Amino acid sequence: MRRGHAFLAIVVTLLAVAAILRALDPLPVARMRSLVFDTYQQFSPRAVDPALPVRIVAIDEESLARIGQWPWPRSAMAELMRRLSALGATAVGFDIVFPEPDRLSAEELVRAFPAAFSDPKLRASMAALPTNDGSLAAALAAGPSVLGFIALPVGNPAEIPEKASFATAGDDPRIFLRPFASAAQSLPQLVRGARGLGALNWLPEPDQVVRRMPLLVRIGDTLQPAFSLEVLRIATGSSTLLVRSSGASGIEAFGEATGIAQVRVGAHTVPTDSQGQIWMRFAPSDERRYIPAWKVLAGEVGAEDVRGRIVLIGARAAGLLDLRTTPLDASIPGVEIHAQVIEQVLAGVQLNRPDFMLGAEIFFLLVVGGLVAALIYFSGAASGALLGALALIAVTVLSWLAYSQIGWLVDPVYPSLAITLLYIAGTAYLYKRTETERRQVRSAFSRYMAPAMVEELAAHPERLKLGGESREMTILFADVRGFTTLSEGLDAQALTRFVNRLFTPLSTVILEERGTIDKYMGDAVMAFWNAPLDDPDHAANACRTALRMLISLESINRLWSEEARRDGRDYKSVQLGIGLNTGLCCVGNLGSEQRFDYSVIGDDVNVASRLEGLTKDYGVPIIVGERTAAAAGNFAFLEIGGVAVRGKQTATRIHALVGDETMAQQPAFKALAERHRSLLAAIERGDRAAADLLGQCRGLASPAVAGLYDGYARRLGHERELT
Repeated sequence: MRRGHAFLAIVVTLLAVAAILRALDPLPVARMRSLVFDTYQQFSPRAVDPALPVRIVAIDEESLARIGQWPWPRSAMAELMRRLSALGATAVGFDIVFPEPDRLSAEELVRAFPAAFSDPKLRASMAALPTNDGSLAAALAAGPSVLGFIALPVGNPAEIPEKASFATAGDDPRIFLRPFASAAQSLPQLVRGARGLGALNWLPEPDQVVRRMPLLVRIGDTLQPAFSLEVLRIATGSSTLLVRSSGASGIEAFGEATGIAQVRVGAHTVPTDSQGQIWMRFAPSDERRYIPAWKVLAGEVGAEDVRGRIVLIGARAAGLLDLRTTPLDASIPGVEIHAQVIEQVLAGVQLNRPDFMLGAEIFFLLVVGGLVAALIYFSGAASGALLGALALIAVTVLSWLAYSQIGWLVDPVYPSLAITLLYIAGTAYLYKRTETERRQVRSAFSRYMAPAMVEELAAHPERLKLGGESREMTILFADVRGFTTLSEGLDAQALTRFVNRLFTPLSTVILEERGTIDKYMGDAVMAFWNAPLDDPDHAANACRTALRMLISLESINRLWSEEARRDGRDYKSVQLGIGLNTGLCCVGNLGSEQRFDYSVIGDDVNVASRLEGLTKDYGVPIIVGERTAAAAGNFAFLEIGGVAVRGKQTATRIHALVGDETMAQQPAFKALAERHRSLLAAIERGDRAAADLLGQCRGLASPAVAGLYDGYARRLGHERELT
């Protein structure tokens, strides 16, 4: 029970820690989950679809070589805008921020080089020229343009023009967004000219891999769209963006403020995480997305390449340092990530991690972890391992199917790892406790049982019911006859040697016949069978032990007789009286809290002790109770008669054990047994033929039971109560 309580405490503690750790989601846990989702994308990326109406006008190496170093004149950017609008682009987004006036505008040149423009007429002519920024602002105003800004965590509060309007349902989405203090924007005249304005930010993860992109940002208390969302708004001709959060109709939040759930732009509904970010399902980088900027400016791009498409303008040249890492690519231009966001929305291929997924994963962890722990405890480590393995395979397959079929992100790693650690901890604890119990069993029973039985009990300690149980057992008491006389003249050391030399071989016999030694009592030994291990042949094994003890005693007597003869001493043979009885007894750890022994008690134990005492009266070495004789079966028994043993109100029939199964089949013993039964019947009838039968029995009896007939001769015709 203590082991069960300790195991339960360990399991509950580990499961609670695992659940809390998952809820807190520290960096290592999140990193493992991210790596799994990255692997899924590598196995099954979103397919590249050239038909999707998204193109990138790239400021690439060749364009820089043809047009000049970056930054280009705003007039060139204005020309790009005009040409793309003329070719029929539905939206043109600039993944570029223009925060300062163009250095190549006439007025900026005059300001930068005053000595070169000292002539007043030249200065006036330069001032009359249109500015490059004005040219770009006009081009932006004339077409479906979108500019970007960069949200900043620090700085003075920024006032950002509201190009898009928002409708919200449910909780205020601003409370779930990371607040930014300021923003880096393009020049005000450019911002005024643009149709749309969106944030270019992405929220970096610790490993700097782009896995999610925000659709919304918060600047102060103002809600703003992300760049890709704003480009989609302009392309679809929408004026309003709908944001649905927890509490909105159809959003399952179970009464909790779980965060943003969806953003709708035009006819497209985009699922998001609680912070308004879209999980990216990347497609491989593909050259078909790109149009070099120099080709647009050179007029080498036809309307069929632009009409009806969304066009993003951004840097691709490595020297411009706008490169990002994704689960599929070590380095791609940042503008392509915005393009892939738009593609993903238009294709309707979404990844989503529903709000309930965390709770579902923790629930799975707790249920499966509890079942694995229960199987480990009740059925063993193999059963727990099988269930754990099946559960881990199931959650991995389920996670993959959820990703590939419905676009759900289910974490298989953390529950699997937590269950595995729980299995290891639970198995290790039980193994340690089992080994401790086995050591305790070996230590407790090695003095009482044969080594093979001790190992068997250690391997199956559940067979040992500590604390006491009732079961049918056979009890043996063996006592040295005339011990007081034998011990006279022996000092303490000699007496100790005598007892040890006597009981060592006798104890060996007991252990070899699957007996358990209960205790030594001076010149006596007590043993029992059928506990702590089951022994269906306990009565026969006890009888065989008693016979072997007499044989062993003969060897001991011969050895001691030879020693005495060599030493010139007289020697008197040692004799044993053995009593055996079978009955229902209580066996277990008996004693006190300070000291206890594995022992047996009960009326039938007392009867066995009384039977050992009766051996002196009946002149036979072994007397057994009637239940022992009945259970042992085919041994050579001679019934002595009915006696009333002290402590028992009813008479019990006792038997002398003469020999084993082989002797029982010998003709001489069969003849003796037949005459013996006739003798007992004659004595009970008071028949004068008893004397003749007694003589016949004496003639057939061995010396071991000759004393029995001497007793009958003294008591012939009488029945005596023995005490």
